[in-house]
Amino acid sequence: MSERSFTRNFSPAWFASVMGTGILATTSQFYSHTLPALRYVALSLWLFNSALFLVLLFFWIMRWIRYSQNAVSDLSHPVNSQFYPTMPIAFIVLAGNFLQIGKPYLSASFVLGLANIFWVIGSLITLLFAFLLPYITFSQSNLRMEHVNPSWFIPPVALIILPLIGGQVLHRWPASWQGSILVFNYFCSASGFFLYIFLSAIALYRFMLHGPLPPQLLPTIWINLGPIGAGVMALLVMTRTSVRMIQVPTVSINLFSLIFWAFGIWWLIISIIMTIHYIKRVSLPYAMSWWAFIFPLGAYVGSSYMLEKVYNLPSLGWIGFALYWLLLFLWVVTFLKTLFHFSKGGFYSAAQAQGQENR
Repeated sequence: MSERSFTRNFSPAWFASVMGTGILATTSQFYSHTLPALRYVALSLWLFNSALFLVLLFFWIMRWIRYSQNAVSDLSHPVNSQFYPTMPIAFIVLAGNFLQIGKPYLSASFVLGLANIFWVIGSLITLLFAFLLPYITFSQSNLRMEHVNPSWFIPPVALIILPLIGGQVLHRWPASWQGSILVFNYFCSASGFFLYIFLSAIALYRFMLHGPLPPQLLPTIWINLGPIGAGVMALLVMTRTSVRMIQVPTVSINLFSLIFWAFGIWWLIISIIMTIHYIKRVSLPYAMSWWAFIFPLGAYVGSSYMLEKVYNLPSLGWIGFALYWLLLFLWVVTFLKTLFHFSKGGFYSAAQAQGQENR
């Protein structure tokens, strides 16, 4: 595939690979306390992910400069447009990589400063898409129930994940700004959470009454774990940082986080069952949507680890550690499949097939 062709057909979903690789790096660092060798896995993934992010960002920008009509076309599409927020989420995930993995190798001030810059950029672009995508969706007249799929949860996930880093860089801001940033963090968390609840009801209605997902979009069912895992992690971080500034019902929030996490077990089992069903009875062709296997599960693994630290329940840690190996397996398979299809030049048709079908 030529550079020109790749740029013209560049899928907004490419940044899901940065999200997935980044969350695997972070969870590898988490569980390096259980298995020290994972520290080297985390370091390798962090370095690779940083390079991957820069390459993809270059093509993302070049597409808007050289092929803006194609980029706008995807932005107005009811399925493809939902993957645009993966770009600002990638900024946030990479900020998390630097905070969790980079401190032993770089100065603390540099790591915190860079994470702060990434958080600001990611926040601004996330806010843009948080209002632009609903406006485009609400003003369209050609939407069908068949367009609804769990990729619509990606914009809420982008909002939910912002406080995860926002809470960690809060102290880097002047004292006069910290109250406003705290309110901003809660605004993002609340907006993302309730949007997820509302969209989840619509998605369940679509699943039950409007037929199964097309095979290319089946992996997006795993995205249901994303708001749960990211939401739990963000709540725990916000609680820890907010307690220094306002009165926070820590016990109640921690309990809700555990309940919310437990709901994710149901979605995890359903996602596994449906994936096996498609593999055995339908089909599961490679598409860029395969990266939906990775980040949501990784966020759930991360939330399991953090809750284990809060409640000191070994069972939570072991569940998270067991799911970590499933995460690692799925990442390896998806990464190799992506390389294979990219090298064969058939990547575009695989990644965009569903989008073209629904136009």
